[in-house]
Amino acid sequence: MDELEITIDELADLPEGSYTLIDVRDEISFAYGTLEGAVSEPDIIGAANGGRLPKDRRLVLFCMHGNESYAAAQELSRRGYDAVSLHDGYGAWLRKQTARQEDRSLEIEQGIRTRSGRKKLLSPFCRAVRDYELISPGDRIAVCISGGKDSMLMAKLFQELARQNRMPFELVFLCMDPGYNELNRLVIENNAATLGIPLTVFESEIFDAVYTIEKSPCYLCARMRRGHLYAKAKELGCNKIALGHHYDDVIETILMSMLWGAQIQTMMPKLHSTNFEGMELIRPMYYIREDDIKAWRDANHLHFIQCACHFTDTCSSCRTDGAAVSKRMDTKLLIQKLKKTNPGVEKNIFNSVNNVNIDALPSYKRDGVKHSFLDTYDSE
Repeated sequence: MDELEITIDELADLPEGSYTLIDVRDEISFAYGTLEGAVSEPDIIGAANGGRLPKDRRLVLFCMHGNESYAAAQELSRRGYDAVSLHDGYGAWLRKQTARQEDRSLEIEQGIRTRSGRKKLLSPFCRAVRDYELISPGDRIAVCISGGKDSMLMAKLFQELARQNRMPFELVFLCMDPGYNELNRLVIENNAATLGIPLTVFESEIFDAVYTIEKSPCYLCARMRRGHLYAKAKELGCNKIALGHHYDDVIETILMSMLWGAQIQTMMPKLHSTNFEGMELIRPMYYIREDDIKAWRDANHLHFIQCACHFTDTCSSCRTDGAAVSKRMDTKLLIQKLKKTNPGVEKNIFNSVNNVNIDALPSYKRDGVKHSFLDTYDSE
């Protein structure tokens, strides 16, 4: 380590107000989680060119692993700034923050039971279960834990629902390790311990299998992961797997299908498996907003992994494969822009697939068969 780097412990010793903490990762990574008090500046050199960086204090830069932030600190130092890079980046801080601690599950559960917690989290969770008939008496459900904020919250909501004892069902908290790096595996296990979630972990080599795939590796990875989860859940005697997709995932899927898939479809609240007889997929987070999940995370001072695969376990600025931000992230950013001029755009997108007027469509598909309005046009 040299003079352009600073450790987590050294950062803690700096006098308050003597430095500015700058996250140079992309905006999506920043939104998933960052250091307290940090500001987002993905284009740090552009900020310097535009005179937006202070020269009267130290600039502490960080990215996921310290690669891009170190290079930026070098350039800023050359320009006369007092700039340093956080050694080993956000990953080092995340490891320290999620070090195994005592079970805080009771404290976190009490937050879910507050008026705000019930309104924004538990009630929409229960409403989706009721509206879409996601749980039946006697079900044994594999709650699939990826390690992110969504699946971890889903696990806590399932525990709360089971505690209410409205109907008899069993839970298995299933986590597949498809090839996590050491940091991500550690963060997942430590967070589960903190939240009081008893994980059943099994391993696969999916990440290695799709790493060299150039076309749609994320799509292939998702299909393979789901297949492995179905198989393990069935082996454990489960008849359903639960995934943590939320309201924002649903509306993003609707737009993605239109803009990039040239079709209109959405993420369904439940599906029968076509390859595993008797198995079903359910999405009980269907009505829960991502901002409310983030608020729950931040209120409980929790820190989760963003995406643990070989393509995105670093911020986009640290990646060496030249991969572009995923279409889902593009769509997320597009919705954010639309919301600035139309605050109701998210609700409108969600409701659009529930208000489809087939009489006003030139054609549509049902059970894989295409139908045209011309089929009955003259008879009408």
